[in-house]
Amino acid sequence: MIRILVADDHTIVRESLVAVLNASGECRVVGEAADGASAVEQALALCPDVVLVDVSMPRLNGIEVVRRLAQELPQARTLVLTMHEEEEYVLHMVRAGASGYLAKHAATSELIAAIKAVAAGNVHFGPYAAKILAGQVQRPDHALDDPYGALSPREREAFHLIVDGLTTKEVARKLGISVKTAENHRSRILDKLGVRNTAELVRYAARKRLLH
Repeated sequence: MIRILVADDHTIVRESLVAVLNASGECRVVGEAADGASAVEQALALCPDVVLVDVSMPRLNGIEVVRRLAQELPQARTLVLTMHEEEEYVLHMVRAGASGYLAKHAATSELIAAIKAVAAGNVHFGPYAAKILAGQVQRPDHALDDPYGALSPREREAFHLIVDGLTTKEVARKLGISVKTAENHRSRILDKLGVRNTAELVRYAARKRLLH
C-alpha cells in the first residue's frame, strides 16, 4: 500500500480525493492538510511515500511546499494535482523538485497510475505539462525567476501570512516568534521584494500568482 498525504485547501476536493484513494486498494491516506505549512509539518511527521500537493494553498504556496520537502524529506515524492496548467507553475514546480504534475480533470485511473509511478521512483506528467517541459528543453535559455525572490524559508511563511491580512502580532503568534522578530521579517520582505507597504506586497503576490 502506498502511503499518501493529501494537501488541498478545498475541503470537498480533499475529502473526495481521500475517498477515491482509499477505495483504490493500492493507496492509504495517512494524513490530510488544508494549507501549505501544515502539509510540510505533517509530511515531516508522517513520512509518506507520496505527497499530493495543490499549487494554491494558504500560508505556503505549493511551490514552496515542494521545495522544502525536496530538501528536508527527499525520500517522499511529490505529485502536483491542480487546476493550474500555466507554464510558470509547471516549470517552477518541476524545478522545486516535483516528480509529477497532473490536472484535476484527469481520470481517477491516471491519478492512481501517476501515484504508482512517482512512488516507484519515476516521474509522471500530464499531456499539457509534458508539452511545456519539452518546450523548455528546446528553449533552455527561457529562464523563470523564483517568484519569492531572495526570501528565506521563514520569510516566505511570513510573506503569506502578511498577504492574508494578518497583523504583525498575529504573524508572531502563528510562527511562534516575538513581535520584534515578526517586524524584522516584514521589513526584510518589503526590502527584498522592492515594495513599500502591505498593499504593494499584495499586488506583488497577485502579479506573481502567489495568492491562494
